[in-house]
Amino acid sequence: MSRLVRIGGGSAFFIDSAIAVPQLLATEVDYIVLDYLAEAAMGLLGRMRAADPASGFPSDFMDVHIGPFLGQIADKRVRIVANAGGVNPAGLAALLRKRIGELGLSLKVACIAGDDLTDRAELLRAAGVPGAGLTSANAYLGAFPIAEALRQGADIVITGRVVDSALALGPLIHEFGWGATDWDLLAAGTVAGHLIECGAQVTGGTFTDWREVEGWANIGSPIAECASDGSVVVTKPEGTGGQVSIGTVAEQLLYEVGDPQAYFVPDVTCDFSTVRLEEIRPDKVRVTGATGYPPPATLKACATYDDGWRAVAYQPVIGPAAVDRARKQAEAMFARGRIMLCGRNLADFRRTEAVLIGAGESIGPRGAVSDAQEIVLKLVVEHDEALGAQLFAREQFATISAMAPGTSVAFGVQVQPCMHLVSFLVGKEAVTPTIDLGDGAVPFEAPMQAGFDPAMIVRPDRPEPDGDAHAGTLLERLAWARSGEKGETINIAVIARHAAYLPWLRAALSEPAVAAWFAHLGDVKVSLYDVPGILAINIVLDGALPGGINASQRLDPAAKSVAQQLMRFPVPVPAGLV
Repeated sequence: MSRLVRIGGGSAFFIDSAIAVPQLLATEVDYIVLDYLAEAAMGLLGRMRAADPASGFPSDFMDVHIGPFLGQIADKRVRIVANAGGVNPAGLAALLRKRIGELGLSLKVACIAGDDLTDRAELLRAAGVPGAGLTSANAYLGAFPIAEALRQGADIVITGRVVDSALALGPLIHEFGWGATDWDLLAAGTVAGHLIECGAQVTGGTFTDWREVEGWANIGSPIAECASDGSVVVTKPEGTGGQVSIGTVAEQLLYEVGDPQAYFVPDVTCDFSTVRLEEIRPDKVRVTGATGYPPPATLKACATYDDGWRAVAYQPVIGPAAVDRARKQAEAMFARGRIMLCGRNLADFRRTEAVLIGAGESIGPRGAVSDAQEIVLKLVVEHDEALGAQLFAREQFATISAMAPGTSVAFGVQVQPCMHLVSFLVGKEAVTPTIDLGDGAVPFEAPMQAGFDPAMIVRPDRPEPDGDAHAGTLLERLAWARSGEKGETINIAVIARHAAYLPWLRAALSEPAVAAWFAHLGDVKVSLYDVPGILAINIVLDGALPGGINASQRLDPAAKSVAQQLMRFPVPVPAGLV
């Protein structure tokens, strides 16, 4: 049997739980990887850097996740890879080296940069990025610079923006000597990274069968036991809570995935449709079969910029007819705000929105609760000027004495810039990664491999039901499901609990039926993809989240609940099948 490299997932975002790293250090792992960055985080960190050039990275790396455990990390010879550098990886690396020196430890720190595009005005203009208000602009780097830093002896690798899965793929390239054209192996390593990048989401967190998952208080952090042939076993530390099963792993495999046969990262194009899962014993699932194709010639990039101001307030409205009272109050408050703007000779609001939390609006007509007696009214306005938003934020407090009875004190009142996001592609030749092990940044010639052609993809046959459906059952009895967002797109992975259920799920979940079920999300385009290796259907809803997570004021801008809304979908099946 080939040597195993054990990689632990220590963080899914920069304010993730403090329990993961100590858990992983208490067991046997070779690496701990920490994924800190999402698109919204880049904008926030960019604002931090603008206010203080020495900032621009999350403090949790030094204060919570890694800084307190540097002694243990050195003693156990565990290597750390994290994209915790945000928009200033060199700043974090310098701070880390200083702390290591103060502790008298011998740990080599590498900083990988080159992703920052904020000074590339011509490139950004060509991509349609506004010049004013820019807070961040970054290309997504791949795994080979990480592998090279490890080859040069780095114990801790700090990066800026890299693709999430590269944090694990880099160590695997280094440990196993995988080359730039080992497409299937690179795809397998990407799968391993993708499975553990969201922390406890693969060990029972947010799992459909939540009633079966015990031990949320000490839920286990994921560990990927990786072999040189590309196979990986997903598990968690002994004695921790949570669950690793085919269901938890399958849900995470398709989390935030569009076309599962064309999952693009800088180093490879992955086809997840051939992946197979096998539960080899409790809390251990073997993952095999990933297919790789050459990567595209481009890198994904994203830019964030501030334009305008937003005010948000949450007002409890309690008692009979709370829904009607909250709606009337929202209309009156927006009208009062406009009167005040006019009095100050200010333009109208760009946007107003009232979200009635507790009225079932997020679920659509099926979930409407007209007689709710406890509502939280979320009021949102956007304006060109900070003053316009500030006027509204202050004035909305008056509702407690001037409008609907049963209104209590507003909470969560905030005024902040409106963050916008632009995603685009840049040619690989336009971006040069750098590696700095303490002696200055050195350019790294990342592999310029490319050549992906959509014609390489062979679409699987659609599973067809055999027989007639005589009874209907709810989707939740037939499948697991998980949803997520990418920009304005939402995906829902539906995984059959048994192979016999898949054809009936596929027949019921037609594009028109899915579009009708989610009509409350607007006029969306529905695409369906078959993933036979894990008995799954990936549903993609284009345009279902206008403005994306940054601009949406829905109760669930991360689209975490959309799969749950599908659970009561009726699926016709033959009598006795379930």
